[in-house]
Amino acid sequence: MKQIPVKADIEAQETFKTDILEPLVEQAKAGEIELFFVDAAHFVMQPFLGYLYSLAVRYIKASSGRQRFSILGALNAVTKEVVTFTDHGYINALSVCELLDKLHEQRRRLLQVVIMDNARYQRCTLVTEKAFELGIQIVFLPPYSPNLNLIERLWKFVKKKVLYNQYYPKYEQFHQAISKCLKQTDTTYKEDLDTLLVANFQSFKNAIIQPS
Repeated sequence: MKQIPVKADIEAQETFKTDILEPLVEQAKAGEIELFFVDAAHFVMQPFLGYLYSLAVRYIKASSGRQRFSILGALNAVTKEVVTFTDHGYINALSVCELLDKLHEQRRRLLQVVIMDNARYQRCTLVTEKAFELGIQIVFLPPYSPNLNLIERLWKFVKKKVLYNQYYPKYEQFHQAISKCLKQTDTTYKEDLDTLLVANFQSFKNAIIQPS
């Protein structure tokens, strides 16, 4: 069983995928644009439970408190390079502007296009004006479409590698493990991510949804 956001517009997703997203990916592969998938991940210091086959129930220690390590990332659709902005709290419109500045600084004389979801702090005037100032084009995903945002797979990968079934007694160890994993995307984990981050996108057009 897998889940689909109940408010997702499957038809709108399919139109966006075929008419906008896939052509942008082809342009990026041809070296005509730089295409980035942008999204924030909010890692709260609490247990991330995975799966383990065992004849007995097993437990991991659970940290108390709600300390949060937030990462706003931009994943290059072709090179798989990840540009990040981190905060030990919350991501907001200023965070997005900081990330756009970082992207602009490494620009390769190509039009930069960023794919974003509809988070309020990303659709605000501050962000759209900053993008216009830097010459960066923003393309917003249809609402409730995490399946069309490539960087979502990266966040799941990080959780699987360093958070599932792990206990970190100190917050410093927690956020350092996440940061270390992201720094190894082009070395230790390059082979895994080259396969995982292929720009093929899930479609729900022919999905069997229960209950019908």
